[in-house]
Amino acid sequence: MTADTTPMAPAVRRAHVLELVASQQAALVRLSETLHANPELGWQEHRAAEWTAEFLERQGFEVERGYLGFPTAVRAVFGSGSRRVGLMAEYDALPGLGHACGHNIITAISCGAAVALSRFADEQDLTVEVYGTPAEEGGGGKIELLKKGAFAGLDLAMMAHPSPVDSAEARPFAVAHNHVEYRGKSAHAAAYPDQGVNANDAFIVAQVALGLLRQQLPAGTRVHGIQTRGGEAPNAIPEKTEGRWYVRAESLAQLEQLEERVNRCFEAGAVASGCELEITPESEPYSEFRTERRALELYVKHAESLGRDFNVPPEQATMNRASTDMGNVSQIVPAIHPYIGLGCFPAANHQPEFAAHCIGDAANRAIHDGAAALALTALDYLAE
Repeated sequence: MTADTTPMAPAVRRAHVLELVASQQAALVRLSETLHANPELGWQEHRAAEWTAEFLERQGFEVERGYLGFPTAVRAVFGSGSRRVGLMAEYDALPGLGHACGHNIITAISCGAAVALSRFADEQDLTVEVYGTPAEEGGGGKIELLKKGAFAGLDLAMMAHPSPVDSAEARPFAVAHNHVEYRGKSAHAAAYPDQGVNANDAFIVAQVALGLLRQQLPAGTRVHGIQTRGGEAPNAIPEKTEGRWYVRAESLAQLEQLEERVNRCFEAGAVASGCELEITPESEPYSEFRTERRALELYVKHAESLGRDFNVPPEQATMNRASTDMGNVSQIVPAIHPYIGLGCFPAANHQPEFAAHCIGDAANRAIHDGAAALALTALDYLAE
């Protein structure tokens, strides 16, 4: 007996997708809430990766753990069709903030969409793939996977990211993540201050230079960071200071030019203080995003049919500027990265208040609507 490959009418197909997502809703919410209650930082998401793998295995996916040699990366596959759809599952959390960016919801949405699509694999000649991608929060997990051949040949790559409000098009900054270290010489701050080389002074000079530079920066660029180590004791000249600094621009080309100017500010700190300076990239730069327009139009149509509202004040929808390593994926395969609202503005991403909104009724609705809209988008896009 062969599988029935007769295409469904669009209305029937939509109803079937909604039924499939609804049937998985309780399990998807459990997965999301489990991830939320057990946050893990980038490259350390061992439990999150395993819980995601187990969920997909129960749905009949063939799962590869430790994908491409990365212990917390996962690839799950259903079907063997000639047309390939990839859903991205992010599950890393933020230091000190847990899932304040809602990656637990992303994983649940992608898994839900994948399960719904898998039921159309024979009819639509599909291969449905879910990628558990580590370390989006500054570690560039997708970039490392790309370098080893992941995602190549996908007909469409998708994910939906939580936000205070719905926002369709991702317009993320390209970003460079750098670790900055100054090395000086310790000395007693009262008895022998002239014997010291003050690494904290180097950071202060650099930050003053950066503050002055901002007047001359192109509109829309960003320079920001934190000093993670400023010294060990108030009566000892700091001999080592460290920080993490991000530089953002509209494109990788603009980012390269901007980074040169920013680095000169750090060099000024070294020259003025007499310290040694070392700037080390924490990941390869994240790219700007290349949106697959027709797929995004379809997503908006389906999301609106589920009650989603994209007519929101622009100042509430700026999460779509947040940098993402999904931008690098979009440079090699057709991709969309819409934002799904939790209706919680002014609580916004990377705030404890937003983390609290990433479970509960609004989060659960986002899981349902995101999974259904992505699945319907893929089916319509490939049908065209």
